[in-house]
Amino acid sequence: MTELLILVIVGIVFYLLNRDYKSSDYQHIKVDGKQELKGDLNDHEAGLLVAMLAKVAKADGNVSELEAEILSHTFSDISNHFENSDKIRNQLKNIYTKEMQSFDNTIEIAKKYYNLTRDEYQKRLQVMEYLLNLAFIDNDFSKAEFMITEDIANTLQIKKADFENLIAKFEQFYAQKQNSKELSLEKACEVLDVKITDDMKIIKKKYRELVKKNHPDIITGQGASQSIIDQATEKLQEINSAYEIIKKEKS
Repeated sequence: MTELLILVIVGIVFYLLNRDYKSSDYQHIKVDGKQELKGDLNDHEAGLLVAMLAKVAKADGNVSELEAEILSHTFSDISNHFENSDKIRNQLKNIYTKEMQSFDNTIEIAKKYYNLTRDEYQKRLQVMEYLLNLAFIDNDFSKAEFMITEDIANTLQIKKADFENLIAKFEQFYAQKQNSKELSLEKACEVLDVKITDDMKIIKKKYRELVKKNHPDIITGQGASQSIIDQATEKLQEINSAYEIIKKEKS
């Protein structure tokens, strides 16, 4: 596999509502320590990202197991950079749940995100890639998913050529995947390092561990090379395929 979702955001821009603080003091999250949230999480880059994820997830109304895993790690990755991380994580989950209820404010949310990242086109492009990966992860990019991601892309002022190129890459990857030979059960067990006789709880635990290990940190950014990022993403897809094969066999 070549290129799929890899979202690497160097820092999160704070949108401050408190006039007692200078925005420059809280512009980015420090990766070497915790920070206290100033302002409303709904207007923060982190909250807006989660809100857009919710809109894309709502588009087809079906959240796959891998999609749920990625969202779970996303909430954890973000909240770990704040004091009261458990509280922040719950707030992010609440934002996600609330924003899944309607598409009405999608453009408004995307506009807020654009205003925070006006001079950071590459970051917005990476966000768009992440949103598209979420849409494609179940191997079914529906018309509704196209429409909602297109609306977000237009509002984020993503160039049409870049948006179409991202979609083409995902479509090519999944077409190749569809035409390729499925992993054998033996190979699937090898990928997850489990035995077919293992209890499903054990297999699921191992699957989650591997997903976490191979899931790029979408917030902190470790400066990994593109080749390493591609390898990790390909491994993640292989893990997911292996798990689906074993789950189908066990059922």
